[in-house]
Amino acid sequence: MSNRPAHQLRPIKIKRHYTRPSPGSVLYQSGGTTVLCTASVAKDVPPWMKGQGRGWITAEYNMLPGSTSPRKQRERGGKVDGRTTEIQRLIGRSLRAIVDLDQLGERSLTVDCDVLEADGGTRTASITGAFIALVDALRSVQKELPDPKRLPLTDSIAAISVGIVNGQPTLDLDYAQDFAAAVDMNIVMTGNGRFVEIQGTGEEATFSDSQLAAMLKLAKSGIAQLKEIQHQALGKAWPF
Repeated sequence: MSNRPAHQLRPIKIKRHYTRPSPGSVLYQSGGTTVLCTASVAKDVPPWMKGQGRGWITAEYNMLPGSTSPRKQRERGGKVDGRTTEIQRLIGRSLRAIVDLDQLGERSLTVDCDVLEADGGTRTASITGAFIALVDALRSVQKELPDPKRLPLTDSIAAISVGIVNGQPTLDLDYAQDFAAAVDMNIVMTGNGRFVEIQGTGEEATFSDSQLAAMLKLAKSGIAQLKEIQHQALGKAWPF
């Protein structure tokens, strides 16, 4: 079990422009979890959106076989398990929450989040890293947008896990903490402190109003720290 203080994030490392083919690519490391987030742009939209003048953002999530021990079976033939489907939909919803799809024009952005190492918090790391990749991808087509003077973003987005571990509200759970947690929550928030999604479950346990309030307060603190880390990583490319 980690000796990290309950209110402290795991060490975070971010490397932008990690791969050359994608306009947005970020290697995002949070403790022992490493995710490669790449964002690609296409001048097309799904068939059901054609002719509306609006864009679309979608996401795909995958855990590579060597990301866990024992080895995770590779998903083949278009077969995606329920957990993978749920997580990639969460990532897509989170990104669309802070993008002005009208100002995107008729183009699609696909964000791929591939987990290279998994030690808890893979979905939250994916969302936090994906935002950075998204900004770089949008900047690559900014001159082609309906309003080239600004990126079609309304806010930043980040996500963090919290839980009750050994009776104590704890931030940014690693795998051992997640396994031991009586309550486990994943929280997605904008940089301005608005909630996008709250996923909370008692693991054979219940939690009180006061515990929920304590976890939300801890999550807000974590999101504020992640926003500053994203800001530092993007530097002059920070869009706000």
